Amino acid sequence: MKEGEVILKALAGELKWVQAAEICHLSCRQMLRKRRSFELKGINGLLDGRCGRPSARKVPLEEASRILQLWREEYSLFNVKHFHERLVSDHGVKRSYTLVKDLLQSAGYVKRGKGRGGHRKRRDRRAVFGQMVHLDGSDHEWLILCPGDRQVLLLVIDDATGWNLAGRLVDGESTKHCLGVMREVVDRYGIPSQLYTDRGSVYWHTKKAGGPVDKEKLTHFGEVMDHLGVEMIAGYSPQARGRGERWNGTWQGRLVAELAHAGIRDLDSANVYIQDRFIPSMNKQFTVPAQDSGSAFVGYAGFDLEELFSIHHGERIVSNDNTVQAKGVIFQLEKSSYRENFCQCTVDVYEHLDGSFRIEWKHRVIGRYDGKGRGMGKLGLPHNGPEKGIKNQIKKRRKHSSSAPSPVIPRALRSVPTVALSSRERGDRNG
Repeated sequence: MKEGEVILKALAGELKWVQAAEICHLSCRQMLRKRRSFELKGINGLLDGRCGRPSARKVPLEEASRILQLWREEYSLFNVKHFHERLVSDHGVKRSYTLVKDLLQSAGYVKRGKGRGGHRKRRDRRAVFGQMVHLDGSDHEWLILCPGDRQVLLLVIDDATGWNLAGRLVDGESTKHCLGVMREVVDRYGIPSQLYTDRGSVYWHTKKAGGPVDKEKLTHFGEVMDHLGVEMIAGYSPQARGRGERWNGTWQGRLVAELAHAGIRDLDSANVYIQDRFIPSMNKQFTVPAQDSGSAFVGYAGFDLEELFSIHHGERIVSNDNTVQAKGVIFQLEKSSYRENFCQCTVDVYEHLDGSFRIEWKHRVIGRYDGKGRGMGKLGLPHNGPEKGIKNQIKKRRKHSSSAPSPVIPRALRSVPTVALSSRERGDRNG
């Protein structure tokens, strides 16, 4: 209407055509075209000729209906990014992620996200693979086919590359499960330099709820890490653990849907799926190269991991019938060359990750048992003297042994070659 009024004034001689073009923010040539169209078709000649015509890039109704149907029937638990990847890989859909997201939002299947908050600066990643790893537990309804049941995901990731080192679903964030997932990391990659955790009671003692951690009084988990030479770092807020929290969110957005899509209803099957399919897929898609080459993981030669990664059930007093009770199990002590009997002696009871037990007296192993308290054969003595407990073994071996080469990093991290660090070099880095 504005252009029509301006053209009428120009035709009446009230405005020059140059002035009319400036008022309509058009060039002189475009203004001439507008004048000719107006003279031929009147006010309708000023309308955009594309009005009322469908866009050439518009998605056909059949294809849009198919996408929405796939979402409703198979992928309603997936996030939009994950759903778009499945459309491209499994269903041959070549539409963009933005188009699929807008389609789902317009249909009311997906809510529009809120705007981002204020500006924050992300902490730089560590420079070397294995220099820092994150361990965190995420309590969530991971097996959605079992409504009402909640599980905990224990996830260990490398800070420098985002590589998923280990992940498993367990029934709770206990000391045994946390030691188990770290044992898996040490077995596969070696001993890391630093471990970043929250202030959970498994990892730290706190004198006051919500207060600073006590770095002098260590938990059993902290003692194991200290024996290995791993520096533990406590995160005081979810924002401080942002990288680990974001990874937990990524797993929640993908793993829940994949387990449901695969029809998995139990922890054992879920953990097999995680190890065989999910972790390799995540590492292939989301990892980044480290800033520097090499590896901060060191070998574990000199450590007996089976005994080191065990649960200490505290000191126990031996009964007059040479029995010890721990965790509801009674253990019968056999005759030993150390002394005639152990009545009223104080012993330590340790539980291994495989469910077996060992009993130590003054750091000497005097019995090994299965999970039901049955003895596991006679306890033989080594040729070089009596079998010592794990604490004495660690002190002796740490003094004389040197670091072994780190395990080979998986092929997906070709830019991160493995370089073994000596114990002196590793001390300098931590210093």
